[in-house]
Amino acid sequence: MTLYDPAVLDPGAAAAEATAAILESTLHGTARGVVVDSPPGAGKSTLVVRAALELAAAGRPLMVVAQTNAQVDDLVLRLAEKEPDLEVGRLHSSDSDPYDRALDALEHVRKSAKAGDLAGLPVVISTAAKWAHVKNVEPWAHAIVDEAYQMRSDALLAVAGLFERALFVGDPGQLDPFSVVGADQWAGLSYDPSASAVSTLLAHNPELPQHRLPVSWRLPASAAPLVSDAFYPYTPFRSGTGPGDRRLAFGVASDGSAPDRVLDEAAESGWGLLELPARHTPRTDPEAVHAVALVVRRLLDRGGAAVSERSDTPVPVTADRMGGGPPPPAHAAALPPGPGGVGGLGVG
Repeated sequence: MTLYDPAVLDPGAAAAEATAAILESTLHGTARGVVVDSPPGAGKSTLVVRAALELAAAGRPLMVVAQTNAQVDDLVLRLAEKEPDLEVGRLHSSDSDPYDRALDALEHVRKSAKAGDLAGLPVVISTAAKWAHVKNVEPWAHAIVDEAYQMRSDALLAVAGLFERALFVGDPGQLDPFSVVGADQWAGLSYDPSASAVSTLLAHNPELPQHRLPVSWRLPASAAPLVSDAFYPYTPFRSGTGPGDRRLAFGVASDGSAPDRVLDEAAESGWGLLELPARHTPRTDPEAVHAVALVVRRLLDRGGAAVSERSDTPVPVTADRMGGGPPPPAHAAALPPGPGGVGGLGVG
């Protein structure tokens, strides 16, 4: 694993050097697999798109494996934005609404439920679940496995015969994959089918090149050390910004409520935690949903404005600059239309 000394390289240079090393291993290395660990906001999707474009430009047929249809469609859209003339195949299911209809407007994106219809295209993208049903095809020269830590090892085994070499990119700090059936009999074994694809891959192939993206452009300097130390002890990273580069202020004073106090804490330290009283709750917790919606509402009502490395002038925090991640997914449907989500709220 390549290490980066913050005292030697500035964040941009460190990220560029890491990316160059990854692409070198992917395009010119001899190993059958290359593993890349990426912290949140380190440019993982950007790396996947760039690697795909360079492999396609080198004339190497590529299949891309993502874990959800939303991830697949996002990658197709990103590739089309970067290289509009690139022929891309979107392999999808036979469901009635199998992909984002925004793909229909892209002239060079071909869509089909049959892999044979997409044969010969430079890049074909689909979910791991769909790839597992592809049979009797010529193996692709390369594969990129996106969100590889979200993929169970049995899912990797199901598609491993479809490619000769692969680039595995993912976030090692994410929760491990889960199974709806018991897996106790395999716990701790190197071939545990419920383990992540990356951990099983490295357990059997420890010699594979391992890289990491060393800079998070999402987490500020106040939050990156905390998250890195707590969740990434073996793959540490740094913030792409320095102390004071990002600031949040409000035009309306706090009313003393819990949502306002957590917003003030986030403005002061870079992040805040709103903790509800401990109690037994149903799977969809209405109090948690209400709390998140209220925090979002208060952030908008108080006229939040953010200063960042992109602008020295305060920019209003509007709804389109806010996003969230709802665990469990059932909470997402319970939230009112608009920004925010249970479990995390971010301002961009």
